[in-house]
Amino acid sequence: MAILTRNLPLIPTLILGLALFLIAPQPASAQVTAFKQAVAEAAARDDALAKFYKARDYQPIWTGKGNKDRQRRSAFFKALAQAPAHGLPMTQYDPDRLKTQMKAAKSARDRGLIEVALSKAFLTYARDIQTGVLVPSQIDSGIVRQVPYRDRLALIDTFSRSTPAAWLKKLQPQTAEYVRLMKVKMDMEQQLARGGYGAKVQADALKPGARGAAVVQLRDRLHAMGFAGRSASQSYDAELQKAVQQFQLAHGLTPDGVAGAGTIAEINKSVQTLLQAIMVAMERERWINRDRGNRHVLVNLTDFTAKIVDNGKVTFETRSVIGKNDSDRRSPEFSDVMEFMVINPSWYVPRSIATKEYLPMLRKNRNAVSHLEITDSKGRRVNRANVNFAAYSARTFPYNMRQPPSRGNALGLVKFMFPNKYNIYLHDTPAKDLFSREVRAYSHGCIRLNDPFDFAYALLAKEVSDPKGFFQSKLNTGQESYVNLKKPVPVHIIYRTAFTTAKGHTQFRRDIYGRDAKIWDALAREGVVLGAVRG
Repeated sequence: MAILTRNLPLIPTLILGLALFLIAPQPASAQVTAFKQAVAEAAARDDALAKFYKARDYQPIWTGKGNKDRQRRSAFFKALAQAPAHGLPMTQYDPDRLKTQMKAAKSARDRGLIEVALSKAFLTYARDIQTGVLVPSQIDSGIVRQVPYRDRLALIDTFSRSTPAAWLKKLQPQTAEYVRLMKVKMDMEQQLARGGYGAKVQADALKPGARGAAVVQLRDRLHAMGFAGRSASQSYDAELQKAVQQFQLAHGLTPDGVAGAGTIAEINKSVQTLLQAIMVAMERERWINRDRGNRHVLVNLTDFTAKIVDNGKVTFETRSVIGKNDSDRRSPEFSDVMEFMVINPSWYVPRSIATKEYLPMLRKNRNAVSHLEITDSKGRRVNRANVNFAAYSARTFPYNMRQPPSRGNALGLVKFMFPNKYNIYLHDTPAKDLFSREVRAYSHGCIRLNDPFDFAYALLAKEVSDPKGFFQSKLNTGQESYVNLKKPVPVHIIYRTAFTTAKGHTQFRRDIYGRDAKIWDALAREGVVLGAVRG
């Protein structure tokens, strides 16, 4: 008992020491806990990052002391340094701020916060360079493209387990077009740094044989653009005429060699304006960063063309007519899959056309648009004499309208179907004269083809042994025939005012619907800027 009595005063001290040990972890453990808590808090409002860090017990991928974390940081900051080359908004990632925050980090909590800040910047950059800075549908209602966004959790998880530099390099579109656009962008920035294309042409129009200062300005400007050689001649000679033709071909103009008002307007466009078109094209290329199909149909609205592309090479091309530049007629941009063609098609008049255009005509004269049949909801033909068209409004009109197969059918003799909610397809037309025009925006939205039969033969070439004979046998019946494609073909309706070719000059087209101007304004608001490379 004496021993126990002698040791009693020590018990409170032992209990207090044990309590302090349990309440206050060792310094290393405290740092780990503070780091994890900071990561958990900072990632809490981002579902992908919250799941990512929870699954790895809040271990770092950027701020650890190991070699792998250093490699990730280094590769990421090198990628961010190249963001302006891609036309991306550097201010969105702000690498300088991230570096400053890293240097200023003193505590475990500071390191946890910068860990998540780096991950957030990474995910923003990854999405921007892979699938674009903007959401297309928010820019223009006619851009209804479904962008192939990648899962954010899968992105950062895959990155954390990959070789950083190589993985980051594969984020950008891996197309020849994107690489060439980047090269053109760099060249134009250098041209901008040199002062642009020089003095504008001070003339309304110039023709071969003309002389004077305006001719010199024309030649100098075409030289700066790479279309003409250097010369002191003041004469609009054959060499200058050829240079004008080459410029016209590269800008979708009639190549007559005459510098008319339209041609001079295009020649006088600044390097800044053309550079904006290139940067918008890069953004658009990111929106369609997906497998487009070894064989696919490519319709470029601004170029008024439809092409069949096989393994990256254009194997067929024809002129097209696109939607008129009216609010309800502009052709939309989207991708779908062509499943079949209809030979000798009926034209089922879209309700918007029937009620807005034809019903007013029928109210005045029930025999108007006599080439069209009036049908009821079951498709049965209705006798016009028994209908009081004046009794109906656009909302209450209960009938449909149909044009039977014929050479005068609005769809011509064949249409190519990729069923979509926009009711857009490719088709023939009896209005052949429109294809000779420079600007071909006249339809209600669908794409008319100048050479629809040849287009059909090209599509059928991989389907049947005698595509022309097969097609003509169906056509000669005069009956509506559906031909399913054994292998459906992806269709991409795009809008590019700037695009490249493997050889030759960069191609520029007019912004017929004003969509690219909207995209550039939106990119500028996000922080994208024009740059000038000195050298």
